[in-house]
Amino acid sequence: MSRMRAAVPEDAAELVRLRRLMFLAMNGRDAPGSWERHAEVTAHRQLTGPRARLAGFVVAGDEAGAPHLAACALGTIEERLPSPSHPTGRFGFVFNVCTDPRYRGRGYARATTQALLGWFAEQGVTRVDLHATDDAEPLYRRLGFTEHPTALSLELPSGAFTP
Repeated sequence: MSRMRAAVPEDAAELVRLRRLMFLAMNGRDAPGSWERHAEVTAHRQLTGPRARLAGFVVAGDEAGAPHLAACALGTIEERLPSPSHPTGRFGFVFNVCTDPRYRGRGYARATTQALLGWFAEQGVTRVDLHATDDAEPLYRRLGFTEHPTALSLELPSGAFTP
């Protein structure tokens, strides 16, 4: 897939456009707003420099009049204390896997996710997590993802935490 490449800071606006399409596909609601500008600034910043916090792979669009990017898969690395089962302490998280509707069914989500997983492996990541929609779960299972029984999560309200 010659049009696939690593994401760069200049892709930030397109990554946010694809993110908005992803949310629309997930819940059927379009939600434009100020979050888009914040996400674009954050993506640009986190993709910048040799110690970038955000990594990803994109497929360039090739249709006349179509958006710049056809698909993307993004991820981050979190460094925790090493453990016997994770001696590097490096954990990956995959998110923002999205293909523009004009390009779906061509294997771009699989290709960009596989490239991201390869990058994680090169970085010493020993476990990769993600959240999957029902539609996307079969793809991730074919890539080897399984359920991890030890995770709980808590959504904190903006501001303060009160137990």
